[in-house]
Amino acid sequence: MSTITLRFPVDGSHVEGGAAVSGGILMKWIDQAGHACATRWAAGPCLAVYASSIRFRRAVRLGDLVEVQARLAFTGQSNMNIAVELRSGPMTGRRMLPTAECLMVYLAVDEQGEPVPVSQWTPETPGEMALASTARAQFESTRPGPLE
Repeated sequence: MSTITLRFPVDGSHVEGGAAVSGGILMKWIDQAGHACATRWAAGPCLAVYASSIRFRRAVRLGDLVEVQARLAFTGQSNMNIAVELRSGPMTGRRMLPTAECLMVYLAVDEQGEPVPVSQWTPETPGEMALASTARAQFESTRPGPLE
């Protein structure tokens, strides 16, 4: 499965001292969706190894409906680069607005925590190809270069 979507209402346990959900809770939801997508693709345990440029666009409020979509952007030998988008909106509304996004990288591991190969994913649609290209460029730009 190359895409997974989680949906749920924001309740009182998600809000601390106000009407908006904290950024930490949003990051937790992003990681949960990304981890579920990676684990399904790898068919085994995965570890989060990288989170890039989380962008928060709007507040999530008590009573909103939240949708977190995680989809494979590209695969390496044992890693999966996953684009995660969080959308939210009033339960009574019909529009879900972009709320946060992030590129996550997960590593497939065995029982001893050693990397294991994953099935390669090939983008097929123009949208998937564009996402793969953007995610690959973003990931490569953050890799450490040789020490000088």
